[in-house]
Amino acid sequence: MTFKELDDYLVSKQGATFDYPFDEEVRVYRIAEKMFALTSEKHPLRVNLKCDPIYALELRSIYEGVSAGYHMNKKHWNTVMLEETDVDDESVRELIDHSYDLVYKSLTKKKREALG
Repeated sequence: MTFKELDDYLVSKQGATFDYPFDEEVRVYRIAEKMFALTSEKHPLRVNLKCDPIYALELRSIYEGVSAGYHMNKKHWNTVMLEETDVDDESVRELIDHSYDLVYKSLTKKKREALG
């Protein structure tokens, strides 16, 4: 998966926005101001995604390309390698969906309704 493909998929999620709160490289994707993904165009290409803690451990045991979230809460975030990895593009999209869904479900009813 290329950075463009990753970015296109992330911004296609309902209500998704991005900004650069840390520096000029790390792009943070949000829904209603809550993070669901972080990445940069640096190589090797990787993305940090929110994950259910039990599922996070399972993924780390299955895939070499999934590790505890780099510079994140290791219990709730995974880093997924996108280059030279055993994680295929479809699995990456599923993990993005999972991250988005976790954050979406944590929003207040009012914020979810505002998204449409």
